[in-house]
Amino acid sequence: MKKLKLFIFFLLINFGGLALGSWLMGSGATSSWYLELNKAPWTPPGWVFGAAWTTIMLFFSIYLAQIFSYHPTKKLKIVFTIQVFLNIIWNYIFFNQHLISLGLITIILLTVLLFYMFFAFKHYNKFTKGLLLPCMVWLVIASSLNAYILIYN
Repeated sequence: MKKLKLFIFFLLINFGGLALGSWLMGSGATSSWYLELNKAPWTPPGWVFGAAWTTIMLFFSIYLAQIFSYHPTKKLKIVFTIQVFLNIIWNYIFFNQHLISLGLITIILLTVLLFYMFFAFKHYNKFTKGLLLPCMVWLVIASSLNAYILIYN
């Protein structure tokens, strides 16, 4: 029961963060600014972003429920809070303010933080750790997309 409550709690936080980030990005991926950017050839179609983030946040919520039910340390709470902030603020920085360089720094920090979580909490089983892999892969791809835009625009 404790894990279920934690799972629901993290679902609300993670999807709430996605909603807030989406709201902060304004017209975002449909804006003329974004549409006119020279984007990486490996940029996926728009619908992939929604599907990817939905899957990632579902897996991430399961992961968080697992590790918080066993080991809810202050360090873990701080890392999670910073992750939520970076995840939300990137949308505002990149899409709303068009600060591509700062956006790249933000997404790299977010990526490093997720990799830190993967290795710092390595005493959990492989299934639990594996739930972070989609997020880690997606953040590496997203970082490369942001970097491409910085370099080629």
